[in-house]
Amino acid sequence: MRLSAPIFQLKRRAKLMARAGDLPLHEALDKIAREEGFARWSLLSSRSAEDSSPEAILNRLENGDLVLMAGRPGHGKTVLGLRLLLDAVRLGRGAVLFTLEFTEAEARHHLRQLDDAALGWADKVDVVTSEAIGADLVMRHLADAAPGTVAIVDYLQILDQQRSKPALADQIQALSAFARETGVILGFLSQIDRAFDPDAKRLPDIGDIRLPNRVDLGLFTKAVFLHGGEAGFQRVV
Repeated sequence: MRLSAPIFQLKRRAKLMARAGDLPLHEALDKIAREEGFARWSLLSSRSAEDSSPEAILNRLENGDLVLMAGRPGHGKTVLGLRLLLDAVRLGRGAVLFTLEFTEAEARHHLRQLDDAALGWADKVDVVTSEAIGADLVMRHLADAAPGTVAIVDYLQILDQQRSKPALADQIQALSAFARETGVILGFLSQIDRAFDPDAKRLPDIGDIRLPNRVDLGLFTKAVFLHGGEAGFQRVV
């Protein structure tokens, strides 16, 4: 489902329309929905909630969000993160990948494989592959980024493996404040604890995040959990 703007921006547009035209808000929302190809706002909203594609997930993120994208190896979290970056570029936003897992050549290879349109979007993603990746480097690199820029960090648990870096909890606290202040959207790929049992529940949840070091997961605002070809989107706070 491709919307002309994220859900929160469509809602804002409807509120402005309601004020300017002295309309009830529900009428303005329905008018916006019709412009997006839906008969009513409720249909647009429900379709958006059901859709877990990268494009739909990006539509549901707001400036300043701190996002977890978690799953076991091989269940799609890296692909999701890369697709979010490509969708951001298509929408004219900044897109940055901070990766300690790939070389730049490897990252660009994966991005180009996912760039179905073959219009060069993959080459517009900024790829950062320094061993020094941590909160300080991320904030310096994004200091001049426009609100709505999407940055993906690959991955959460590796950020404080070097003793010279601050504790992971301190880094996430700093990045949470930075995201709120700048309007940048920060997404973190994350590992799932081995204790997660897919026979007991379909998808992992916030309690299944593998945390070798303590982190306040309440600092994250949104999360996407992946397993077996399925994805579940949720608000953390």
